[in-house]
Amino acid sequence: MSERDVMEYDVVIVGAGPAGLASAIRFKQLNDELEVCVIEKASEVGAQILAGAVIEPEPLDELLPGWRDNPPSICVPVKKDEFRILGKGSSLRFLTPPQMHNKGNFIVSLSAVCKWLAPQAEALGVEIYPGFAAVDALFEGDKVAGVRIGDMGVARDGSEKSGYTAGVDIKARLTVFAEGCRGSVTKQLIRKYELDKGKSPQTYGIGFKELWQLPEGRVETGKVMHTFGWPADNRTYGGSYVYHLDDNRLAIGYVVGLDYEDPELKPFEMFQQLKHHPSIKPLLEGGKILSAGTRAIVEGGWQSMPKMEMPGALMVGDCGGTLNVPKIKGTHTAMRSGMIAAEHAVANDLGSEGYDAVLRKSAVGKELKRVRNMRPGFRKGLWPGIVNAAFETVTFGLAPWTLENHADWSSLKKVDEYQPPKRDFYTRDLPPKDRLQSVYFAATDHDEDQPIHLKVADTDICVTRCKEEFNNPCTRFCPANVYEMVEDEKGLRLQINAANCVHCKTCDIKDPYQIITWVPPEGGSGPNYQNL
Repeated sequence: MSERDVMEYDVVIVGAGPAGLASAIRFKQLNDELEVCVIEKASEVGAQILAGAVIEPEPLDELLPGWRDNPPSICVPVKKDEFRILGKGSSLRFLTPPQMHNKGNFIVSLSAVCKWLAPQAEALGVEIYPGFAAVDALFEGDKVAGVRIGDMGVARDGSEKSGYTAGVDIKARLTVFAEGCRGSVTKQLIRKYELDKGKSPQTYGIGFKELWQLPEGRVETGKVMHTFGWPADNRTYGGSYVYHLDDNRLAIGYVVGLDYEDPELKPFEMFQQLKHHPSIKPLLEGGKILSAGTRAIVEGGWQSMPKMEMPGALMVGDCGGTLNVPKIKGTHTAMRSGMIAAEHAVANDLGSEGYDAVLRKSAVGKELKRVRNMRPGFRKGLWPGIVNAAFETVTFGLAPWTLENHADWSSLKKVDEYQPPKRDFYTRDLPPKDRLQSVYFAATDHDEDQPIHLKVADTDICVTRCKEEFNNPCTRFCPANVYEMVEDEKGLRLQINAANCVHCKTCDIKDPYQIITWVPPEGGSGPNYQNL
């Protein structure tokens, strides 16, 4: 085994998303002498960032005054809001909920925002290393002391290939985890330090997005539309967004709550059905997909946020769950949490203690606490959820109770306990034709000869209990056709097509036996999203 190189910094930030980059910039603004490093598992900054995304600009205004004079490549002021409830062939327009009003906000590509933020950070002296996948935390006693980067050049059988390079150990006085939803190292640390003790279980959604190029005249630049209802049944949380960009481009996406009960549900198919609704299909016909992607979304909010600090380290953004679900926005809270982390750390000689309390008392914490009961209110169905959301809105979230979330993996019903609703789906003719074609639009790339990064603890369960009890839901909830049950001369077996993986991490969340663990593949592997 080769000896590992060691790099040392004052601060290492794991993840070059909006939270990580905002934190890096703020550290250097407050103390230019700090040595700050950002590592990113993607091949380049922004390549694996995906969000709707409409952003509230206030954190950017504070962090980079004057940014509007030189905005990211996709940055469209919102001009119009629309909110609709869909039926199979109907579309009813409702008043837009107050949380979803977007006056003063901007439609952006979060990928483009991060690519734009990175040089702003580098200009201040931040070192950014894409293609560096953190696989473990380093410790000195009970204190986090940095991260270990995954080895490069390891063959599928675990042997070292000719270009093998041992991963670097990056040590730091303070480590800031900004891994995003279901961060792999963060997940380990939450368990080690029991950071979720006394918290409600985290809950998630799976979010799909496609960027389309449309014929001239269809796009209403600056229009934002959200929908609830069909193709989800009343027991399944789901909704869509349609964002009209510039240059005849349109972003369309769909989110399915991963607390769904139906073992036969196919989230990817629900998104494709949404595109065939009579109110949406005419927009897309004759257009072409430019790029597509999928990502899990953290939806638990205030009551599911783990303690955001541990000895030697902090968490920022969605690895801790700072998304505001009713707003369908998390970029502003993620950036704000990163800035607060830097401000707290610099004021406390890079100490982590006290950050969690500061964050919860901040504008981020107050915003999340106010809407804490909205997402769990949909547990009883669409219309009870809407009624509960209306109550929480008019009372400004001052109800004296806090509704609990639940672990998504535990909500799936067994096939003999659940009667699937009649879906009556449309015949599809819009692209992509299937999940594999969607993977093509995600431009995902993995070296075939590297260890499989989807670890299944006991594949015997897949061909026995899971087949009998749930009919192998991984073959349906995965948006990239990674999991297949194959019958050959040896019998039924699980086949893992790891090269298809788009790093959404849905399998890590929804697997009903919790035997699937997503770990980072070789640095630089995975999707390469463009303008998502």
